[in-house]
Amino acid sequence: MSRIGKLPIPIPAGVTVAVKDGTITVKGPKGELSRTIPAEMTVKVEDGKIIVSRPSDSNEHRAYHGLTRTLIANMVEGVSKGFEKSLDIVGVGFRVEKSGEKIVLRVGYTHPVEVTPPPGITLAVEGNNKIRVSGIDKEKVGQVAANIKAIRPPDAYKGKGIRYTGETMRLKPGKAGKAVGRK
Repeated sequence: MSRIGKLPIPIPAGVTVAVKDGTITVKGPKGELSRTIPAEMTVKVEDGKIIVSRPSDSNEHRAYHGLTRTLIANMVEGVSKGFEKSLDIVGVGFRVEKSGEKIVLRVGYTHPVEVTPPPGITLAVEGNNKIRVSGIDKEKVGQVAANIKAIRPPDAYKGKGIRYTGETMRLKPGKAGKAVGRK
């Protein structure tokens, strides 16, 4: 058995789960998510828990088992608590501002870059150098955060750019670092 796949998913209070025709729908206080599950996997709701099972021990079924269980667990957590990612903007003159639903990034280009969030995602700005991406779908939150980071990835020499909060950067020494040892 898969160590992850065999774990039952507890359903918190206020969350309802419905499985019908290969689609699972999870409703909670923050919203509703639905996803089509692989036809081979069996999903049952019993005693306040979701149980995912597989038909055989083939490699494909074993892979789908853990994946399906994790995706459903993320849906349950998303509709009950939600997900959040934080980004920091590092660099002299780099800043962000909120304009309605959109955010406007000024990160060293000749023009400001506008980012419009997809439905279900909210972008918040703290100060002038922090962005908070939040929503109920973990996949969307991560993708929007990655798209924002891709606008100006951190520079390897000075560390300027957009990075996740808490992300560590190893800076390259540059030309001066190479020339120190020579005579």
